[in-house]
Amino acid sequence: MRIYTRSGDKGTTSLIYGDRVAKNHARVEAYGTCDEANSMIGLALSHIGKEKWENKHEFMDFMRKVQTVLFHVGAELATPKGKEVAWKLKEEHVKELESQIDKLDKNLPELKNFILPSGHEGASCLHVARTIVRRAERTAVSLGDEIDNPHVISYLNRLSDFLFVAARYINKELSGEEIPLKTDI
Repeated sequence: MRIYTRSGDKGTTSLIYGDRVAKNHARVEAYGTCDEANSMIGLALSHIGKEKWENKHEFMDFMRKVQTVLFHVGAELATPKGKEVAWKLKEEHVKELESQIDKLDKNLPELKNFILPSGHEGASCLHVARTIVRRAERTAVSLGDEIDNPHVISYLNRLSDFLFVAARYINKELSGEEIPLKTDI
């Protein structure tokens, strides 16, 4: 497979099923932002993968699943309204994130104030990924009823929550400092 096609040299790209749209179309922004978040999660895992802790493999396996599901979210966003998606995001994917949030959060110190994104390099990358997912969510919301599957928005919303808790979990497991926001500046 050749990497370059030259088909986008005039500022358009193909959606799934071949519809051509401008590269700055909201759909392209939405799935491109999912790709950006996925890459940042990958960077986080590169940092985290070098470390040793008790539940590392379980956490890494789940994060790889998150990356896979996020790739499929992007595919749904790249599919024009009314067309079939080969792989469909389901409510169970959202519920799985909720379950993981609850599992990780129960062992974390209670939040009594806002925290600054910081700590271990992997945790900091997860915080960046969280903000990128929020941008993907905002862009996806702007598509309105162009998105056939309501679970796309729910998944992105829950994923950003999960990434926040995952960043806190990594800081706890890998002794990263969690810096509280100061109210007196």
